[in-house]
Parts: sequence; C-alpha cells; structure tokens
Amino acid sequence: MLYLLAFATVVALLYYVFRDRTAVQPLSTALVSIREYVPAIPPGAPAHHWTDGGRYASEVDNDAMYQPAIAKLAGEHGPGNADEKCLALLVCDDANPFQDKAIAVFIDGQLVGYLAHGDALRLHRNLAHRDLAGHLSSCDAVIRGGGLWNGKRLSYAVWLDLAPFN
Repeated sequence: MLYLLAFATVVALLYYVFRDRTAVQPLSTALVSIREYVPAIPPGAPAHHWTDGGRYASEVDNDAMYQPAIAKLAGEHGPGNADEKCLALLVCDDANPFQDKAIAVFIDGQLVGYLAHGDALRLHRNLAHRDLAGHLSSCDAVIRGGGLWNGKRLSYAVWLDLAPFN
C-alpha cells in the first residue's frame, strides 16, 4: 500500500512539473523543412566562369533527395553510366539556415547539391578577391554514374570543372 501511495505521489509531482511545457516538434517536421529549402537563383548572367581545363575533379555533395533531379538531367543512357556534360550555376547561399557560406549548385534550374563546406569557403574567398562576393558564377559540369547493377540503378554524381582552390 505504501508503494502505491509513493508511486501516485511521484506521478502527480511529474504532472505538476511538466504540465505547462511546450510540446516538442517531431523530427519529421524538421526534416520536411530541410527538404523544402531551395535558394533562389539570382537574375542575370554569371559574373565569372570558373575552369580547371576539363579535369572535373570537384564533386558536388548531394543527398538522396537530389537524385531524382540529377537522374532527369542525366537523360536516358541505358544500362551504362551517364556522362552528360552541362553548365552549372554556383549560387552564394548566405541565407542558408543549415550551413554558413553555402554554395548551391544548379543545373538547368534544378538544385543538384552543394559544394563541400571547405570548397564553399574557398570559393567565397576567391570571389571576394575578384570583387565578386555574392555574385552568381558558373563552371562546366558532368553528370556521371547511374549505371545498372543487379537490376537497380546506381546513384549519380555531379562533378565540376572547378580548380582546386588555394
């Protein structure tokens, strides 16, 4: 009987302490907002076109959520890997709520991912050295991957002809 009274007292005390607390948002709500965030492409022509002589050595960080857009851009390529050359727009995304000094990568108006954080910081620095801070720039890109393996389509990757930055 004494245990039952103690248990009831603890439950009543916990209710009293936590009754006016703000409800916590479920994690799925936070994930939806990440998926819905897309920066705007500024109007006008790119202020600078970067090149690394066709090496395509800088890979774009892309999550699974960008794969459908990249697959559409890669076009039909049968069971082999895609090798689709295109123009990438590099958008300074200073309003990004998830990463400071982010650089979004767009191809044909579709967000396909972001530069790795270190590459984005170096590109911001190089844009500032050229008095182009915050301006739209571009580079050549290639979409690779997406071949068939065991009946399933592999992931795509976007590679940029962007010089490794000092």
